[in-house]
Amino acid sequence: MSDVQKVTFFEKKQTVCPICAAKFFREDLLSGGGRLIAGNLTKELRRNYEPSKKFGAIHPLIYAVTVCPVCYFAALPQDFASVPDASVSKAEVNTDDRRESVNAIFPQLDFTAPRTLHEGVASYFFATMCYDFYDKKFNPTFKAGLASLRAAWLLSDLDKAEQGESWDHLALLFYRKAHFYYELALERESGAQEAFDAALAFGPDLDKNYGYYGVIYLAAYLDYKYGPTADAEKRIAALQYARRMMAKIFGVGKSSKNRPAAILDNAKEVYEQMGKEIEKLQPGAQVDDESSDSA
Repeated sequence: MSDVQKVTFFEKKQTVCPICAAKFFREDLLSGGGRLIAGNLTKELRRNYEPSKKFGAIHPLIYAVTVCPVCYFAALPQDFASVPDASVSKAEVNTDDRRESVNAIFPQLDFTAPRTLHEGVASYFFATMCYDFYDKKFNPTFKAGLASLRAAWLLSDLDKAEQGESWDHLALLFYRKAHFYYELALERESGAQEAFDAALAFGPDLDKNYGYYGVIYLAAYLDYKYGPTADAEKRIAALQYARRMMAKIFGVGKSSKNRPAAILDNAKEVYEQMGKEIEKLQPGAQVDDESSDSA
């Protein structure tokens, strides 16, 4: 990043940590001026950005989580000040755990200075921990999954920037955490344990909200890419389940026309790839085509 002062700014109004009462100025990304040049959309529904000649490479995701620089309490901006009263003392007791858990990975973090990829990854790591302190109306399971997925993305960026540091291994860990949380979020939503809020920003990136069907798509995709593979029988069962989830995205008749084209196109492609893997794992197996009556 060439000139970070032209890329971000610190808010004039102080933010107060609901856990330790520390006051700090939140960093945010400036908009416009050719700072962000949108690139392609990945199969994980992540928007890539091209480096600009003036500003260099910019990673918008590293600024999306509010983090207390003193106790490392972290959450999305809309949730940061709203941690339930009953959980404040628990989050305070957990402060040392947050510090110690990240120290071996990033021993020198500074959330009072312009953020780097290190602070960006750490912010999502802290968020996955801190959403344990929120009740179901905040959709904490989904948000832990979203934080895990974004951490994996940023760790992949970090692996490219700092080659040879094995950040890709840590990225894989967070992809697997995202896989776990996304499936659990859907399970809890369908079981009325943690219904998705109508105003929930599903993302998964910052540029577009892909909604509920984006969650279904990602849960199935993450299962396909990062689910267990050691046991062939369990793998086949998992793939068959993931294919059924993907088939829900296609819809029936005209209903699929209301769903984002990016999801529909990717879902159909991944659906077919899953079928091919099932046939490879179990030659001669009958792979049901559940998209046959889709639009």
